[in-house]
Amino acid sequence: MNVAQNAAHIHSKIKAACERANRNIDEVKLVAVTKYVSKETAQKALDAGVVHLGENRNEGFLDKYETLGEEAVWHFIGSLQTRKVKDVIDKIDYLHSLDRLSLAKEIEKRAEHPVKCFIQVNVSNEETKHGLKKEEVIPFVQKLSDFQKIEVIGLMTMAPHIEDQEKLRHYFYELRLLKEKITALNLPSAPCTELSMGMSNDYEIAVEEGATFVRIGTSLVGKEF
Repeated sequence: MNVAQNAAHIHSKIKAACERANRNIDEVKLVAVTKYVSKETAQKALDAGVVHLGENRNEGFLDKYETLGEEAVWHFIGSLQTRKVKDVIDKIDYLHSLDRLSLAKEIEKRAEHPVKCFIQVNVSNEETKHGLKKEEVIPFVQKLSDFQKIEVIGLMTMAPHIEDQEKLRHYFYELRLLKEKITALNLPSAPCTELSMGMSNDYEIAVEEGATFVRIGTSLVGKEF
C-alpha cells in the first residue's frame, strides 16, 4: 500500500472535481480515516502531507493519539458514547457526530474549550444509520445556542453505499441546502460553513456538491484489520 501515491491520486481527483464545480481546491480538506490501520500506516499518511486523521473508536483514537499526538489534526468521526466523552473531547480538533442533546450536555460539562462540531444528518433516512432526520436539524441547532462549548461548524452525512450517482448527488445537494438554511440564521454558535461528506466511493460527487471535508479510508490507507 503506497499511501503517498494514493494521496496524490486522490488529490488529483479532488482537484478535477473542484474544476468541474468551479471551486478552489483549497476549500476541500482530505481526512484520512485510519480506523482500520496501524499507527505506522497512519504515520505514512502524515508523511504524505495528509495531516487530518479520522478515528471512530475511543480506543483506536487514544492509541494513535499517544504516538502521533501533536503531528495530526484529529477528527472523531464515529458515534461518541456519552460516558466516553471525557476521554477524548479535549484531544480532538473536530467532532463529526453530534446527533443528540445528551451528548451535547456532556460535551458542555467536560470540554475545557469550545469544540468544533458537525451535526450528523441521516439524509437517506436509513434505519441502520446514526444521525438526525433533516427536519430535526434546525430545531436541534437552535437548542444548542446556549451551549458555550459547542460550535456548530457544519453538517455531516454518510450517504448510502449505492451505485446510483444521481441519488447520491441528490443526498449531498440536500445537505448543502440544509447547511445554507442554518448559515442564513446567523446564529453566533452555529456559523455552519462546512460540509463533511464523501467517502472512498463517492467523494468526487460530494466535492462537486460542496463538500469541504472528505473522509477517505480504504482507497487512501487501505484496510489492515
